[in-house]
Amino acid sequence: MESKRQQKFARLIQKELAEIFQREVSHLFQGAYISVSGVKVSPDLGVAKVHLSLLLNPKGREMLKEIQIHTKTIRHELAKRIKNQVRVIPELIFYLDETAEYAAKMDKIISELDIPAESKEDPTNPFRTEEDYYLSDEDGEDDEEDAEDR
Repeated sequence: MESKRQQKFARLIQKELAEIFQREVSHLFQGAYISVSGVKVSPDLGVAKVHLSLLLNPKGREMLKEIQIHTKTIRHELAKRIKNQVRVIPELIFYLDETAEYAAKMDKIISELDIPAESKEDPTNPFRTEEDYYLSDEDGEDDEEDAEDR
């Protein structure tokens, strides 16, 4: 469980890194859209695990390697932005967040399923249909009179 201090620091890093990827170092990654989906910080605030979502980029692993090559530049940009707010600039470790791709894959699988239409039978009584409920009394019980009316 993260402390309030860790959570606050993680939010700061996430916000600043998002802006850095959008404005400062986008030229290094051919203008690819890089989203910072989450940041986890160690208790001593010395290490930040940054989860990146590379949307609309089929070469996610290659892009992650490119980001890891430029970690020093990204950390330097982060230091310029937060140097007055923190004592130590954390070491950045980048991970690929594949939840968006996983969700798209699951949506595709679900849409391809052949699910039959829902039947109108009562699950407690398979011989009674939904139409029978509308024909019964308010008390929910069938009488002999109700049976004759049908």
